[in-house]
Amino acid sequence: MKLVVASGKGGTGKTTVAVNLMLTVASLPAQDRPAELIFLDCDVEEPNAHLFLNPELTDETTVGLRMPQVDVARCTGCGRCAEVCAFHAIAVINKKVLIFPELCHGCGSCTYNCPEGAIHEVLRPTGTISWGTVTTDGATVRFGQGLLNVSEAMATPIIRTLKQQLTATDPAAALEILDAPPGNACPVVETLRGADFALLVTEPTPFGLHDLRVAVDVTRKELGLPVGVVINRDGVGDEGVTRFCAEAGVPILLRIPQDRRVATAYAEGIPMVTAFPAYREAFRALYARLREEVSA
Repeated sequence: MKLVVASGKGGTGKTTVAVNLMLTVASLPAQDRPAELIFLDCDVEEPNAHLFLNPELTDETTVGLRMPQVDVARCTGCGRCAEVCAFHAIAVINKKVLIFPELCHGCGSCTYNCPEGAIHEVLRPTGTISWGTVTTDGATVRFGQGLLNVSEAMATPIIRTLKQQLTATDPAAALEILDAPPGNACPVVETLRGADFALLVTEPTPFGLHDLRVAVDVTRKELGLPVGVVINRDGVGDEGVTRFCAEAGVPILLRIPQDRRVATAYAEGIPMVTAFPAYREAFRALYARLREEVSA
C-alpha cells in the first residue's frame, strides 16, 4: 500500500500522523506487519520527519534540472528554441539567446528542436536527496528525504526523483508512507501520483475546512484517489469539517483530541505513540481502517 499523508492547510499535524502511523505499524508483530516499510519525506522545502524518526543517513546525492546551454558558435539565432518553450524560459533578442533558469522546467524541448544542434544540457543542482534507515521495535524502515536548495522554486523534480530512487521491492507486500508538502499545488500533486490512498489531515476550524475542500477536490476529483480524513486537535473548533465529510461521503478515520501533552512532546521531538503508548492503539485502528479502505 502506497499511502500519501497530505493536508490542504499547513500546520495541521500531517507529519505527526505520518510518523506515528509508521512507528505503530513497525511495532506490530513480524507476522502482522508488511514485509517492507518505506517512509519518504516529500516536504522538500522543510523536511522534518527525521527529527522524530532519527534515521541513520548513509547516502546523499545532488539532484537538479537539466538546463539548456547554447553553443554560440553554432547558434544562428533562428528563435526556434523560444518558440517551443512552453514556460517562456528562453528569449531571442537580436539573434542572441537569453535563458532564464528560474523559469526553466528542464523539459528538453529546446534541445530536441534546435535545427543547428546548438543546445546541449547541463545539470543545475537544485537540491539533495538523502537515504538511510530507521530501526525501531525490531523493524527496519527505509527512509528517504529531499531538500530543496534555498532560493530554488522547483520542488517537483526533487520529489519525482525521490520517489523513483527509493521504491519498494514488492509494492504489494510493502507499506510506503509519503509525507506530502502542505497545500494543494504541483509538489503535492506529484507526491500523490501513483498512490493507493490519500489520508488528509485537517483541523476543525474554518481555515481547515476551506483547505480540506480543495484537497478533496484535487485528490478525489482530479486524481481519482480514494480519500480519508484525520481530524487533529479535535474539540478546538466547530463541526464544519464533520458536516462536510458526511455530506461529501469522505470517511473520518481518526480523531486526535486536543492534548497539550502531545504538543509538549512534539516540541521535544518525541512522537506521541512513544510519549503516550495509549495512542498506539488508535493508530493501529487507523492502519486497519486504511487496509479496509484500500481493499474495498
